[in-house]
Amino acid sequence: MKIPPGLYHHYKDKTKLYDVMGVAFQTETEEELVVYRPLYEVEHEFFARPLAMFLENVDVPELGYSGPRFVFVREKQ
Repeated sequence: MKIPPGLYHHYKDKTKLYDVMGVAFQTETEEELVVYRPLYEVEHEFFARPLAMFLENVDVPELGYSGPRFVFVREKQ
């Protein structure tokens, strides 16, 4: 499965953007992983998260939020 590359934000903080580069294939587990980098200062340069988790909807009543874990913001310019 493909997801559009570009800028996303996590549901917990719309001010912190992530640059999604694409989907990688983990050869040992055959799992698809979204590879992305934070566009803010953080210890690690790149992150990888299982595609299913990246795309899943979350329900967080204490935040009054129900929707996607990561929200597409726009294409990278």
